[in-house]
Amino acid sequence: MGTDQLFDSTHLAEGVLGVVTTLYAETHADAAPPGSVNLDSQLERDLGFDSLARAELFNRIEQTLHVRAPLDAFSTALTPAELVQAIKRSEAPAASGGEQPSIAQRAQAPASVLTEEPREATTLIEVLQWHVDRHPQRSHIVFLEDGMTPAELSYGDLDRRAAAAASGLRRHGIGPGDTVALMLATGWDYFVSFVAILMSGAVPVPIYPPARVSQIEEHVRRHAAVLSNAGAKALIASPEVAGVGRLLKLHVPALQQVLTAAQIGVDRNETSVPLAASDIALLQYTSGSTGDPKGVMLTHANLLANIRAMGARMQVTSADVLVSWLPLYHDMGLIGAWFGPMYFGMPLVVMPPTVFLARPERWLRLIQRYRGTLTAAPNFAYAHCAQHLDEAILAGLDLSSLRFAFCGAEPVSAATVRAFAARFGHYGFDARAVTPVYGLAENTLGLSFPRPGRGLHVDRVQRDALGATGQALPARSDADAIEVVGCGEALDSVEIRIVDEDGREQPQRQVGRIEFRGPSATMGYFHNPAQTARLIHDGWLDTGDLGYLADGELFITGRAKDLIIRGGHHIFPYELEEAIGRLPGIPAGGVAVCGSTDRASGTERVVILAETALTQAAAREQLLARVRATAVEILGAPAEHVCLVTPDTILKTPSGKIRHAATLDQFERGGRPSPASPVWRQFASVLVGALLPFLRRIARQASHAAYGFYCWTVLGMLSPLIGTVFLSVDTPRNWRRAAAVGRLFLRLTGLRVDVEIDARSAAMRELVMVANHSSYLDGLILLAVLPQPVRFVAKRGLDRHWLAGRFLRAIGTSFVERREYRGSVDDERRLVQQADGDSPLLFFPEGTFGRGAGLRPFHLGAFRVACAAGRAVVPVALAGVRAVLPDGVWLPRLGSIKVAILPPIVPDGSDLGAMARLREAARNAILARCGEPSLIAHPIDKTAQEHDNEHDFASTVS
Repeated sequence: MGTDQLFDSTHLAEGVLGVVTTLYAETHADAAPPGSVNLDSQLERDLGFDSLARAELFNRIEQTLHVRAPLDAFSTALTPAELVQAIKRSEAPAASGGEQPSIAQRAQAPASVLTEEPREATTLIEVLQWHVDRHPQRSHIVFLEDGMTPAELSYGDLDRRAAAAASGLRRHGIGPGDTVALMLATGWDYFVSFVAILMSGAVPVPIYPPARVSQIEEHVRRHAAVLSNAGAKALIASPEVAGVGRLLKLHVPALQQVLTAAQIGVDRNETSVPLAASDIALLQYTSGSTGDPKGVMLTHANLLANIRAMGARMQVTSADVLVSWLPLYHDMGLIGAWFGPMYFGMPLVVMPPTVFLARPERWLRLIQRYRGTLTAAPNFAYAHCAQHLDEAILAGLDLSSLRFAFCGAEPVSAATVRAFAARFGHYGFDARAVTPVYGLAENTLGLSFPRPGRGLHVDRVQRDALGATGQALPARSDADAIEVVGCGEALDSVEIRIVDEDGREQPQRQVGRIEFRGPSATMGYFHNPAQTARLIHDGWLDTGDLGYLADGELFITGRAKDLIIRGGHHIFPYELEEAIGRLPGIPAGGVAVCGSTDRASGTERVVILAETALTQAAAREQLLARVRATAVEILGAPAEHVCLVTPDTILKTPSGKIRHAATLDQFERGGRPSPASPVWRQFASVLVGALLPFLRRIARQASHAAYGFYCWTVLGMLSPLIGTVFLSVDTPRNWRRAAAVGRLFLRLTGLRVDVEIDARSAAMRELVMVANHSSYLDGLILLAVLPQPVRFVAKRGLDRHWLAGRFLRAIGTSFVERREYRGSVDDERRLVQQADGDSPLLFFPEGTFGRGAGLRPFHLGAFRVACAAGRAVVPVALAGVRAVLPDGVWLPRLGSIKVAILPPIVPDGSDLGAMARLREAARNAILARCGEPSLIAHPIDKTAQEHDNEHDFASTVS
């Protein structure tokens, strides 16, 4: 096809349809007549093209038609017609001859090798700050959105952008203890948003974005359960899927906000939240969790212990380079591929998973380009590269830099690993780099790793003994052997044991349940005590997997729930699934071997479900015969039930693992996935399902709004009484009137205020009071409940407000200058004199407040006045006021408020040290009673903050 004809719709459509038809014929032994494949055929539903078949389709279209199919079409195109339209909208065709686009030989040399690591860091944020303090310009992430064009992010860039986003999140009311879901594709927004959530004191909850609009109903159903369990307060989504986020919001009562990264914004008044090693840093929801979601709680201590242990075993240094395409919503991509490089200071070179699925060779090219030393992928990725990449696109490939090619996240196939090593050995790949590993989210990530340079290690054991007694005895011959891949020894500080069903520890080479304990182990599942009780026994955690130990190495035989026991014989499904999956006509990952209980005999039957797109009776019978023969060969007896099913019948988790129990249940109920419903019908179903939760949400919002308007109505009704304050110059009398109006307002609005007053503080007259500041209601609350009149201290500027200024002057408020130095010095002298008066001074030493919860650092002004005047400081703790009227909200909500007037604190001197000690004592007293966490200063505008600090004695209320 000539270039001049390329974008002619007819010729392009004919070319694409020809490639699709040829691939369909090759993947169907009984291929239907070509006319049955047309431009409107559904690639998945009608043609059975899974992600790997799509990858082959894209490769052939590019080679045959000399075009570059856009990457987004890989996941979004439903039909050949949509592929044609996507290609027409894309860039010009590639050069004729099928040459692949050139990739730069190598990026600039990495930064200098670090001689130390953040060993003293106790949180991920401390790790990031450790690097920012020492080398802020050091490259942290190289992101290639298309797998070819790089953009870099340094440690300093990540810190600045995340701190700004964290302040924006706190402006939206996100604070300590809140959970925030991330539904973002791999990209800058993900990295920045994740760190920002941590900086705001909240807990990230990674979930995966919808792959296609045609799967919207399943996506909303699955994630509504996860977000409900997590109690997610906000969801950060990319603009493309923000609409899906709003659908989720209809189903999840706790979900208040759906934000894009651009909508988060910045609030320069907000500060970061200090974190502790024991704080939850991540909720990692195990794949496949829907009806009873299991959110693994991982603390900063868990994460850092696991990262350090994995790095020590693999001898990782900052000289390494990790290349990844793994999704960031999965623990292998998030913790192993991102947090590991963040900790050790090595570059992370990353591209989106969709790029790998569409063009897997770019993964290998990035390893060459950046001289990658570490990479990781599931078994299927190595299989796909070994079997489906043409030699032409691999020309000049060099993988000699790789030290480790980790293989995990799903059962490791020895045949796959050998095939990859054999094929890419011609391209410099060292077979000793192959590193099968084992881990699970409940232990953060890694549990057992082999020693460096060991390569693939398999244990050849007797199949009969393994099935009959669960003993992994060395095989006597090839005919009797089954290969079990070794996953290395337990990481340092981790203990692994094998137990039977009664919890008794088993000897070497005896199959049993794998249990573990160590510093990386989770404390349990979030808001799921029942599942936590099943997980943890006497300090040991149950992996749910079966395996055995031999010479200290762990060998995995399968999932406990997938084990089939037939006539006392133990059958592990994975070997049989792998063997059947190699038969022509069956797609990769298209086999499920399940155990179904026979109610009559009480034993289990072997049920084999194999996907195929074959339709002709003769071809299906031939395939059935091959499946049955394979079962007899491996099991030594025929399977009770073998069934060929249509593509996409076998249910899988988002990470591609087969959901055996769910698949079997669906099959036994006579069900199978029906063709995808039209998108409009799925949206209708989602909206109908959200109707009741939506109505409940509307009712709650209407109730809150009605109460808020009622509060303003009451305030309006009381305005004549407030006006009397303006008419008098008698300050004590004005205070009493204002206090009475405040108490009446609280009574009429139903706002309950519990007051606790220390007797010593109540008896004192010459004192300085300091209170935390969380809402515009603080002054009104204190006005109503304080046992004696006080003189509020407010920033100058409020005195010029036409209403607030008049009211504050009428009740005797003192105004201070915060910006101009000479004026602030004069104000300080005046405040010291007023401290000797009849009315105590009351400061809000935080100086401001925000929507996010937390006690900010205190300025020194109030304590300098107290020390200079020789007056005791009385801390006043307000709790619950922020929830009644948060910053940025004008309709109050009904709530319970507590005010504690605490014991006085006497200064122990008049120097700067005495002021600082007095400040910390007062702040600690308020912190213990205000019900909010402590915040630390992490200013966005450091210049302005330093200017404020010069005059912080005058930093008072807003």
